[in-house]
Amino acid sequence: MIDSESGNGKEMFLINVTYTVKDGKRDEFYNQLCDKEIIKKSRNEEGNLKYDYYFPVDNANDILLLESWTDATSQQIHSQTPHFQELQELKKKYILNVKFEKFIGTPL
Repeated sequence: MIDSESGNGKEMFLINVTYTVKDGKRDEFYNQLCDKEIIKKSRNEEGNLKYDYYFPVDNANDILLLESWTDATSQQIHSQTPHFQELQELKKKYILNVKFEKFIGTPL
């Protein structure tokens, strides 16, 4: 079956990233991501299918990033971009902890 987002029915590389942000700094961190266009640039990369941030309603200091890529290679290339390096600098300033969950998925 062909997935409408990826368009090819192949396996996708998925990452869930949970950031624990310093107390009261979640909105500031997210605003910096937007101001530096890190989200926009990541979404425009070849192989990116999804790059979305979510705020859990029951935790004011967490932020969840859901990433979907056509393959692991596309995500690895993403990790070498200048905007990814900017994200690393923001993490030093705002983030207390990071939890990664990586998956290989087949679209239904």
